[in-house]
Amino acid sequence: MSFGYQTLGFGGYPSRAVRTVATGGTITTSGNYKIHTFTSSGTFEVTTLGTDEAADLLIIAGAGGGGGGIGGGGGAGGYRESENHTIAQQSYTVTIGAGGAGGSQLGTNGNNTSFASFAATAGGAGGGGQSGQKSGNAGGSGGGSGGSGNGSQAGGAGNSGSYSPVEGFAGGSNANVTTAIASGGGGASAVGESVTNTSSTRNGGAGRSNSYSGSAVTRAGGGAGGAYVTIGGSGTGGAGGGGNGTHTNTTASAGTTNTGSGGGGGGYNTGPATGGAGGSGLVIIRYLYQ
Repeated sequence: MSFGYQTLGFGGYPSRAVRTVATGGTITTSGNYKIHTFTSSGTFEVTTLGTDEAADLLIIAGAGGGGGGIGGGGGAGGYRESENHTIAQQSYTVTIGAGGAGGSQLGTNGNNTSFASFAATAGGAGGGGQSGQKSGNAGGSGGGSGGSGNGSQAGGAGNSGSYSPVEGFAGGSNANVTTAIASGGGGASAVGESVTNTSSTRNGGAGRSNSYSGSAVTRAGGGAGGAYVTIGGSGTGGAGGGGNGTHTNTTASAGTTNTGSGGGGGGYNTGPATGGAGGSGLVIIRYLYQ
């Protein structure tokens, strides 16, 4: 983003650059930047266009919900950045994707987030553990596979938008472990943990850090997988807000709101526990204002 001046003005002296003025979202400042944070859908309106005609964008989609009954962790919402993104003097529609619901078996995918045509893909749901679909769904980051203990199960693929750099990573798989453990959902910077033996961990993939809000914040972690009661312990959600899994009848933890983090997978004791909901998405826009 340019810090320069315009061409020479009156008398051969440089005239100061015009800076962008805009409305929408929650507005804060950090250093020379003005920051617009959208936690719900709205409008970003550029009323005065700066001479650099650019802003930095962070968009995160809604995350997938965790599966239930030894369910896989939900995948994080797609995570995309665009530095020096060209803007114009106009209104832009900002759509914040909701997180998906946790399931008693397969969870629900999240919803896309967008700034005009610049979009991030919803996170994939975690697979169920007892019946129905046990593999995780594909998404911005993929959901983890359920832990049925009966047949190998695949994690959902990440980067469903086919973006470069990638918007997220795959959920973990399950290699037919006889003692039931489910896998972690993918995060914005790492795959969810796969289950390969009875002592495997089932943590969610880590999210990514960004400082557009004024300080470094990690978001979009994958949800952890659930487990059967005799396994003990609970999987840990990926850094950035991923929900923890359970190994009892207690509903798993939800992904943190407005981080696009996946919901944890529900466990199984005397019956199946429900997975946690995925976290909703976010849009941050910053530009030079002084």
